Amino acid sequence: MPASKSKPKVVVIDGYIDDPAALGVPPYISPMIRAVAGAAMDAGGEVEYISIDMLRNGRELPEADVTVLLSGNTVPGKYLRSMPMSLKEIHRYLPKMSGWKMIGGSSAYAPESKGFDFRIHKDLAASLYDGMTGKEVGERYRTLEEWNRWMLLGAEIVTKHQDFPNPLMVEIESYRGCHRYASGGCAFCIEPTKGKPLMRSPQDILDEARKLRELGVRNIRVGGQTCIISYGSEDFKSGIPKPVPSKVRELFEGLKELGFDHISVDNANPAVVATYPEESREIIQILADCCSSGNVLALGLESADPAVERANNLNSTADQVLDAIRIINEVGAERGPTGLPKILPGINIICGLEGETFETYHMNMDLLEKIRDEGLMVRRINIRQVIGSRKEFRVKMNEKRFRKFKEAVREDIDHAMLERMVPVGTILKDVYMEFNDGKVTFGRQAGSYPLLVGVPYKLELEKSYDIMVTEWGFRSITGITYPFNINKMPMSSLSALPGIGEKRATALALKRPFSDFDDLGRVIDDPRVIEGLKGFISFDDTD
Repeated sequence: MPASKSKPKVVVIDGYIDDPAALGVPPYISPMIRAVAGAAMDAGGEVEYISIDMLRNGRELPEADVTVLLSGNTVPGKYLRSMPMSLKEIHRYLPKMSGWKMIGGSSAYAPESKGFDFRIHKDLAASLYDGMTGKEVGERYRTLEEWNRWMLLGAEIVTKHQDFPNPLMVEIESYRGCHRYASGGCAFCIEPTKGKPLMRSPQDILDEARKLRELGVRNIRVGGQTCIISYGSEDFKSGIPKPVPSKVRELFEGLKELGFDHISVDNANPAVVATYPEESREIIQILADCCSSGNVLALGLESADPAVERANNLNSTADQVLDAIRIINEVGAERGPTGLPKILPGINIICGLEGETFETYHMNMDLLEKIRDEGLMVRRINIRQVIGSRKEFRVKMNEKRFRKFKEAVREDIDHAMLERMVPVGTILKDVYMEFNDGKVTFGRQAGSYPLLVGVPYKLELEKSYDIMVTEWGFRSITGITYPFNINKMPMSSLSALPGIGEKRATALALKRPFSDFDDLGRVIDDPRVIEGLKGFISFDDTD
């Protein structure tokens, strides 16, 4: 610990985390890094927040009495604009860190972190607080009182994030632990190791959200829980808790009143939804009414194979997952203001679990085909290989089989789901453009699992546009800006219109302006193309 003085300088490095119950890679900022900042302030420290992207862009590490790094991902993912701090980067920056050094997150397990004074595996904020207040630095979890206090104290660091205020998405935790902790929970998940759920009250969460809103935060996600449907339930014995709609209503109606631009949620236990359909329907309706459309309830299927379910103590059966998907579709399939359905299920599938065989992949595909053929919608299907965070899994992954399964899902399931969810002509509101790749501009709406939207011409970045869907990929869609004024849009964008192409685009540019679709027929002599453009383009001088 540094020498005693009135305000020890604490540099908090956000190396980004990506965990099953916490997102922290931009545009997200994790609750863990905010808790670390709050704990340091509570212990009397003066905090400076620095993200790994700031360091990548040339920011120098300042001198500090304490340097704290949070980094690591236990859920491998693909990222658009950034990624968690690599082990090579940790090795590179460690010699530049000053003072007393501490690391948390999954990177704390890596050999590259051995140069830190403390490698924390449970709760980095709690261990930092103990060390700064003269106690022994050990492994413990924060108390509920500390948790609520630190989230308020650390809230202000969101204003230092490079994505503030937009498209920054601030994640807020509702509870930790798992209602299935007594049975050990799912074999791959660390949440059951945190014990019986520790619930934050609606008022405590709303106090944090109000503080964030006052600071200028526009987008939030209530995450950090294994099942939002189970929020507020104190049934800690059954493993399938009975939902308490009144608690969920108090929380989300309160969040809605605060005036955020976007509110979303994350995980739900399909066994809870299937076992308590009436209570779950009420809660799903609350979420549909209070959150932003395009919301996703990620369901932990993990595997449709009963043998894998038993071997890994998974939380639900394939039949329960199917029942939950039906219920969520019944309530949430209506299209909302963003252009997307109000709330839809997501599915998580993990490959490489104990008991997996060749037949496991067929069972998974059979279930997905049944969902598709019933006319149901699933917002996204997340397929990943298991990471042994709690134990080593003995199944030897067949990489060829895994890739073949993943490709089949993308081609036969994901594409059909996109067609169903965002038909051609759907207008997606407020798509924030993030980067260019050649002539294509890519962006996303705010959300937990936002659709990647490609516009086949260059647009100004860091600006939001309404986009009309023109075609689908496997996990993304293509669209054009809406309204599309054919008389004013640049020539480079005309070829993006359905049925046009470069030759017709050149002719359109030369023969403009057009007064109506009949006039447009002077250049386009194919009635099918003209018909296809109706609803896509305008001729209005005021556009």
